[in-house]
Amino acid sequence: MFEPVLKALAFAFALGVAGLVQAADPIVIKFSHVVAEHTPKGQGALLFKKLVEERLPGKVKVEVYPNSSLFGDGKEMEALLLGDVQLIAPSLAKFEQYTKQLQLFDLPFLFNDIQAVDRFQRSPEGQSLLKSMESKNITGLGYWHNGMKQLSANKPLRDPKDARGLKFRVQASAVLEEQFKAVRANPRKMSFAEVYQGLQTGVVNGAENPWSNIYSQKMHEVQKYITESNHGVLDYMLITNTKFWNGLPPDVRSELDKIIQEVTAEVNKQADSLNQQDKQRIIAAKTSEIIELTPEQRNEWRDAMKPVWKKFEAEIGPDLIKAAEAANQAQ
Repeated sequence: MFEPVLKALAFAFALGVAGLVQAADPIVIKFSHVVAEHTPKGQGALLFKKLVEERLPGKVKVEVYPNSSLFGDGKEMEALLLGDVQLIAPSLAKFEQYTKQLQLFDLPFLFNDIQAVDRFQRSPEGQSLLKSMESKNITGLGYWHNGMKQLSANKPLRDPKDARGLKFRVQASAVLEEQFKAVRANPRKMSFAEVYQGLQTGVVNGAENPWSNIYSQKMHEVQKYITESNHGVLDYMLITNTKFWNGLPPDVRSELDKIIQEVTAEVNKQADSLNQQDKQRIIAAKTSEIIELTPEQRNEWRDAMKPVWKKFEAEIGPDLIKAAEAANQAQ
């Protein structure tokens, strides 16, 4: 007479254990990045965590690791491919070994402003690039703006000849190396976490960054001059491991995708105002002189750097470059 009771108790216990395991094991998404939390990417990561945990409580847990606290920018891609992190948002300069097409975003003076970048990224050509690395187990989920880049140095940069002989920190990008070689400067590859010390000690004399990176990493404290050049874009692609993403339950993946679209819109809306605020903070700090280029001076920089386009045209694709140029015309 005890056997049915024991079976019922065993069944109930098994159900309870299964329920506990399910409750104790939400899907963990580790989001690693290399910048400060007070930047467009840093804010985007925190908003993603907040919305996921509001809308998928108990199902998905997001852990955010800012400021290279988990992986530096030299290791984060490898970590993603190994499954040690599930979300990263590297700058678009980091993808040349996975697809040459994304070198497009490093071409100097290709986009007139961040609105042109936005138009291109939303275009069919821009959207197709998000899926261009799936054969390498990388799925793009969206583009996040950081902003247009400014040149900083310990001497004033008004004309291209002013850059001659200076050592500029660059990301690991062949296009960016050629950009500085075009003005007879010396590019030096260096991880983002090392830039402040590199500038402070004179290992490098200059850099290129949006205002938010300059301010959040205190680069304005070790750079006497910042030229408002807007010569290129530093944006990110939010990416995930393709196998991880495709292996998620469809309902979870669908909700995460909706959240990412929402966060992307918010990041891109806030990025420009955050850069302008940080520009004003740098001006208020009075540690750096801000140099505004005349239209003629900007054209000189553009003419000096534009031959870089030709060098990479075959790798990137001339049609893709034309589509990006067309985005400079407001629709």
